[in-house]
Amino acid sequence: ATGAFKAVRTKANDDGEEEGRFPFKAILDIGLVRTTTGARVFGAMKGAVDGGVAIPHKPNRFPGFNKEKGELNAKAHKDRIFGAHVAAYMKEIAEEKKSNPDEKCTQFDAFAKNKIAAGDLEGMYKACHAAIRADPTKTVPKKSGKKGAKSKAFNIKKLTRKERQAAAAKKVAALRKSLRK
Repeated sequence: ATGAFKAVRTKANDDGEEEGRFPFKAILDIGLVRTTTGARVFGAMKGAVDGGVAIPHKPNRFPGFNKEKGELNAKAHKDRIFGAHVAAYMKEIAEEKKSNPDEKCTQFDAFAKNKIAAGDLEGMYKACHAAIRADPTKTVPKKSGKKGAKSKAFNIKKLTRKERQAAAAKKVAALRKSLRK
């Protein structure tokens, strides 16, 4: 490696055909994230690529890639997307809870409270993906304030000169009244 940077695509060899197929092109900047196979950053990149953003990549960082064969196992990748690894871990935690009922383990309590079993995770992810495809806009629920609650306004209202003079006169009158007694 000489350390010299070489252009991948220049204006001279750009025929402009790629922009017609992929209108959005991005370069993945992962910052300080470790680039291990199956890392979450590559899952996010895969979602962006599936959504239509052109990001130059190789499939060797996706979960399910076999280095010896040099190919991606699509079933393993699909299982990872639909949470098969989470379901397996959920079953493992459930077995530990049954074997040690005295030990407190709060993992997946929210799932248990909502009556979601390990076998229901794939269906939940599929329903989530279908809902995103139906309406991809982000909706934030509107927060309603508590009735009778006051606003947390810590800044003091600026008084006019007449209001300040009236307040000072009121304090002087109160002080004179207390001294007369």
